[in-house]
Order: sequence, then structure tokens, then C-alpha cells
Amino acid sequence: MPTEQPTGRERPLIDPTRVEAAVTGLGDRENVQEWADRFSVIADPSRLTLLVCIHYAKEICVSDLAVAADMTDTAVSQALRLLRAHGLVTAQRRGRVVYYRLADETMHELIHRVRPH
Repeated sequence: MPTEQPTGRERPLIDPTRVEAAVTGLGDRENVQEWADRFSVIADPSRLTLLVCIHYAKEICVSDLAVAADMTDTAVSQALRLLRAHGLVTAQRRGRVVYYRLADETMHELIHRVRPH
């Protein structure tokens, strides 16, 4: 089963079944782009440090997170804003204190790969 290249030329396939499996596994390219954006956000050592700290703390407030990560409260707040915007962390206010936690199980799994128990 030949496939079309962007130029309009057909390319012969060596193993169409594997090509089909690869395309099916790839799924929605928007999802791939979303994960590429997430990976670019966590590629920063400071942001990754925050995610690892949050993972092990389960939930933590900005000032405590700043101490744990050896960062300023301002730097932590700015990083958390970006992490929230990309859906990597969530926040919950309790009185005057906001606690942060990882947004989903996928981030927990990734952190276990970065920093196994």
C-alpha cells in the first residue's frame, strides 16, 4: 500500500502493517504537540525540581516549596503559574494558603522515571 508524500509522489512501503501500526499509535497529532509543549516546560531544571518536590510532598504551598527547592518565593510562583497553564499542577486554596499538587497520574509516572524510589 503506497503512501503519498507531501510532494504528491508515492512511496513504496516495505511493511504496510508496521506503518499502519505506527500511524495508529501516533494518534492525534494535536495530542503529540500538547505533550511536546509539556516536555518543553519540564525540560527546565528549576521547573522539574518543583515537580519532583510536589510529587514527593503530595501537596505543598509556595513558601514551603521554595525552601524545599532552594528557590525564592517569586521564582516558585512564576514557575507554578507556567506549570498550571500547561496543566501539570493544580492548586487548591485552604483559607489563605494555596496548596499545589500534580495534576494527573501521568506526571507521577514520569517523575518515577526521573527519580525512582
